[in-house]
Amino acid sequence: MIRLYDTMAREKREFVPADPKRITMYVCGPTVYGRAHIGNARPAVVFDTLRRLLRHQYGADSVVYARNITDVDDKIIEAARGEGVAPEVITARYEQAYLDDMRGLGVEDPDLAPHATQEIGPMVAMIANLIERGHAYAAEGHVLFDVGSDPDYGALSRRDRDAMLAGARVEVAPYKRAPGDFVLWKPSAPEVIGWESPWGRGRPGWHIECSAMIRAHLGETIDIHGGGIDLVFPHHENEAAQSRCAHGGAPLARYWMHNGFVDFGSEKMSKSLGNVVLVNELLARGQSGEVLRLALSSAHYRQPVAWTPELIAQTKATLDGLYRRAAEDGAGELDPGVLQALEDDLNTPLAVARLGQINDPAVLKASGQLLGLFASTADQWFRGDGDAAVEARVAERTAAKQARDFATADRIRSELQTDGILLEDGPAGTTWRRC
Repeated sequence: MIRLYDTMAREKREFVPADPKRITMYVCGPTVYGRAHIGNARPAVVFDTLRRLLRHQYGADSVVYARNITDVDDKIIEAARGEGVAPEVITARYEQAYLDDMRGLGVEDPDLAPHATQEIGPMVAMIANLIERGHAYAAEGHVLFDVGSDPDYGALSRRDRDAMLAGARVEVAPYKRAPGDFVLWKPSAPEVIGWESPWGRGRPGWHIECSAMIRAHLGETIDIHGGGIDLVFPHHENEAAQSRCAHGGAPLARYWMHNGFVDFGSEKMSKSLGNVVLVNELLARGQSGEVLRLALSSAHYRQPVAWTPELIAQTKATLDGLYRRAAEDGAGELDPGVLQALEDDLNTPLAVARLGQINDPAVLKASGQLLGLFASTADQWFRGDGDAAVEARVAERTAAKQARDFATADRIRSELQTDGILLEDGPAGTTWRRC
C-alpha cells in the first residue's frame, strides 16, 4: 500500500488512483530560458522515482506522466531580445539542454510534454469559460481571475487573503477589482510574441497554462499534481482555484505533492539570488549523474537538501560500495524493506539505508534500479566509460615514461589520483579506474 503526503490535506493518505490502469500525474516543468541548476533537478528526480514505484505497483503502462514546457514568458522574451533572436531560438536551445541534463541524472522523459505555445486554444477556451461563470473579467486588454468569487481560495496554502497578499509580490494595477486578482491573459506589444483572442492580441498568464494543459491532456481531475514547495503559493493555489471554478467545483488534483529546496545549509539555491550550481557544469567536471541523483535523494523529498562537497563525497562512497556488491547481469526480486520504505511517502533515505543491508547481489541490483541506480556495469562505474580526457592524460604519461621523463610521469599520476583516478601499470600497459 502506497501512502503519500497530500499538501491539501496536510497528512499522509493512502494512494487510491481513480483508475489503476491510467494513473495521471502532472509535474510543473521548466521555463526554458537558461540552464537548469541542481535545485531545478530535484522535482525531476523525485517524481521520476515516484513514477518507477507506481509502475512497479500498478503495471508498466499504468502511469501517464506529463511535465510541461513553459515556452512563453517575460524572461524568455528578455533573453531573446538580449541575443537579438526569436523567442523560439531560446526555448528550443534550453528545452534540449534541460532534457540532456535530466537524462544525465537518469530521469526518463515524461510521457507527455505539452508546450504552452502549442496550447493557446485550450487556454483561451478556459478563460472564456471562467468569464461566463462569473469568475473572471476583462479590463484594458487583460483578463483577470476574480479571487473573491472563489470561497475556497487559499485552501491549498492555508493562508488567509491578507496573509497571501502580504507574502507575495502583488502587481498593483488600476484595472484590477482587487489587489489579489491575478492575470489570465495580458496584452502583447506588436514586437512581442502574442496571439489573437476575444480580448485582443496577447499572451497567457503563467497559471492558466497548466490548468488548461492538464484539462486538455489528462482530464478535469488528475491523481497527482507535483512540483517544488515554492509553487504552493501562488502558482498551485491559483491553478487549483481557476480549475475548480471552471469545472463546477471538481478538484484539479486528488493528491498534491511538493518537494523541498536544495540549499547550501543557509539559503535556497535560486537563479534570482545568483547562487546556483548548474547540472551541466557538474556533469562536465566529471561528476557522475548517478551520484548527483542519489545525493538529491539523500534527504526525504519534503525536506531540504544541503548541497555540500561532503554530501557528494559521501554519496560517491556509498555508490562505490553498492556497485562492488551488486549483480552484473540479471536482477532478482525486490527487497521488501526497500519497497516498504518507498511506499511510505517515498522515503528514499530509508530505502538507501536498506540497500546497504542486502546480501543477495541480484536483489540489490533490482532494488537499486527502482531508485534509478545501477545504470552502469561495475567496470564502467569504476573505470569510466570512454573518458577521453583521462585516456589522453594516461597517454601523455606513457609518452613521458618512454622519454624517461619520470618527473612528469609522476606528476600526472599524482594529478589523476587527486581527481579520483587510479593507474595500474602492467605488462600490457597502463589501465585506470575511478576510486
